[in-house]
Amino acid sequence: MRDKINTPLIVVEDSDEDFEVLQIFMEDMDVANPIYRFTTGDKALDFLYRSQDENVVQPDRPSMILLDLNLPGTDGREVLERLKQDEQFREIPIVIFTTNSDPRDIKFCYRKGANGYLIKPVKTAQFEKAVQAFVDYWLNTNTPPDWVELTGM
Repeated sequence: MRDKINTPLIVVEDSDEDFEVLQIFMEDMDVANPIYRFTTGDKALDFLYRSQDENVVQPDRPSMILLDLNLPGTDGREVLERLKQDEQFREIPIVIFTTNSDPRDIKFCYRKGANGYLIKPVKTAQFEKAVQAFVDYWLNTNTPPDWVELTGM
């Protein structure tokens, strides 16, 4: 199995402030995974699909996608739906990380294949607890599929 520490995380987040706080907390929690940040769903999809092109230097397949819902252009709902319908990406865990607490969106995301749904707390201490829970489970406890065996990479 690939080393979980070396596999990149994709964070699709348009808020500079939220990303900066997330990054600070992850550094404080000694998260060593490379983090690729995209501010739009379109940029994240372009990166993922371009990384499948044989003529492009292949980055490591991401172990995880942390996805905001409310993005400019292609929003998080569309990104989630597209990736979970695509055989080459559907196994990548996607956790929604958003301020949106609308029960209809939560239900929609789970129906479309989201692996988790975290609501971003407004208060810093609660935000840190949410990030800690994400790191503890998704990066330290959860066992991701072995991408080498699944994809031949």
